[in-house]
Parts: sequence; C-alpha cells; structure tokens
Amino acid sequence: MASTLKITLVRSAQASVKKDQRATVAALGLRHTGDVVEKPDNPSVRGMLFKVKHLVKVEEV
Repeated sequence: MASTLKITLVRSAQASVKKDQRATVAALGLRHTGDVVEKPDNPSVRGMLFKVKHLVKVEEV
C-alpha cells in the first residue's frame, strides 16, 4: 500500500516568493495559509515538496 503525505501551507506564497515556487504551491492544491491536502508519496510529489520546503509542513499519514 502506498503511503500518503499530509501537506500544510505554513507560509504565504505571495509576491516575496519566486514565480515557479508559487506555481508549485498552486499545483499541489494549496491556496491559503493553513490549507491542508493529502497527496500520494511518490517521486513527483517529493520533488515538488523539495522545491517549496520552506513554505510547507509535511507529515506522513
């Protein structure tokens, strides 16, 4: 069974963040600070999380 990652946006992805990082946050489905999504634990999602690791909190579910 594949594990799941619980991803929480803890820092705003507004003007002070690079455009590609804002796009990555949006692609993860996060819009507002405090938003939480669950994504499958796979290399694609891990790569996205690495790019925005300073903006999100990740927990394994």
